[in-house]
Amino acid sequence: MQTQVQPDIDTLRINADRLWTSLMELAQIGATPKGGVCRLTLTDLDKQGRDLVTRWAREAGMSVTIDQIGNGFMRRPGRNNALPPIMTGSHIDTQPTGGKFDGNYGVLAGIEVVRTLNDHGIETEAPIEVAFWTNEEGSRFVPVMMGSGVFAKAFTLEHAYAATDTEGKTVKGELERIGYIGSQVPGDHPIGAYFETHIEQGPVLEDNDKTIGVVTGVLGIRWYDCTVTGMEAHAGPTPMALRKDALQVATHLMQEVVACAHRHPPHGRGTVGMVHVHPNSRNVIPGQVKFSIDLRNATDAECESMDQDIRAVAAKLSADTGLPIRIEEVSNYPAQ
Repeated sequence: MQTQVQPDIDTLRINADRLWTSLMELAQIGATPKGGVCRLTLTDLDKQGRDLVTRWAREAGMSVTIDQIGNGFMRRPGRNNALPPIMTGSHIDTQPTGGKFDGNYGVLAGIEVVRTLNDHGIETEAPIEVAFWTNEEGSRFVPVMMGSGVFAKAFTLEHAYAATDTEGKTVKGELERIGYIGSQVPGDHPIGAYFETHIEQGPVLEDNDKTIGVVTGVLGIRWYDCTVTGMEAHAGPTPMALRKDALQVATHLMQEVVACAHRHPPHGRGTVGMVHVHPNSRNVIPGQVKFSIDLRNATDAECESMDQDIRAVAAKLSADTGLPIRIEEVSNYPAQ
C-alpha cells in the first residue's frame, strides 16, 4: 500500500522565474519605447492580451467564463465545486503610458498560484478562480472600474454599454468587435472570498524602504468634466484687454485643483490629466477648453468639502472674468 506524501504547505513557493517570464511576455503586447505598455481596454491589443491570458489559463487546466461586460473568470475545480470559489485577480488593460505590472501582476500571480498547485498535485476544497475585469483603468471609457462596477451593481450594464470613447465608439460595440461579450449576467457569479495582489501605484513604500504593505483604506474619488467657454479670435488683431481667452481662465482653475488638494491635507489629491482645447490652432485665441478634474480624499466628508471648495473657486473665477464655467460630476466613489 502506497501513501501519497502531501507537500509542506508552509514552505510551498511559486515559480518566480515562470511568473516573471509570463509578465514579460504579456508586456510585449502594446510595448512602448520607454519600457512601458499601452494596451487600452477593448482595443485589438487588449484582445491579444486577453487571448494570451485565457490560453495560459486553459493550458493550466482552467475553464474560462466571460460575462456580458467582458469580465473573465478562469476556474480551477476544487474538491467541492458546490462551494463558491476563492477568487483573485485584477485587470490587464493599461493606461496610455502604463507599466508592465499594474493590474497584470494581480492576474498573472493568480495563474501562477494555480500552476504551482498543479505542479504539486494539490487539490483545494473550494474552486480557485482568477478574474480580469473590463475597463478598470477608465482611460478609454468612463466610468472607471467599469467591469467590476457592473458586476457589483454600482451601475447598470446598459449605462456601461452606452459609454463612448473620444471617437464615439461604444463599449458594447467594441466588446462585440473583439469577441469578448459573453452570455453570463454580470453579478450572477458567486464569490466566496476575493483577494487582489497589486503593485503600489505610488512611491510611498519605496520612499520608506518597505517591500510590501497592506491596504488599510481606499480614498474616495470624485471625477468631473469641466468646460470653460470664451470666444475664438485672431491672435494678431485682438488686444489683450478685449480677449475672452478660455485657456487662460482654465489654467487658473487647473492650478486651483492642485491648491484644493493642498488645502485638504494629508490625504487630499487633485489632478488634471486630460485637456481639450478648441480650436487648437497656433494663432487663434482658444474659445473653449474642456478638462478633467480628479479629486480624492480619505473620507466622504473631506471629498464633499473639496467638491464645495473647487466649485466656489470656479464660481468666483467665472464672476471675475465673465466667462462661463461648467463643472459636471461624472463619477463618485465613496471612501472605504
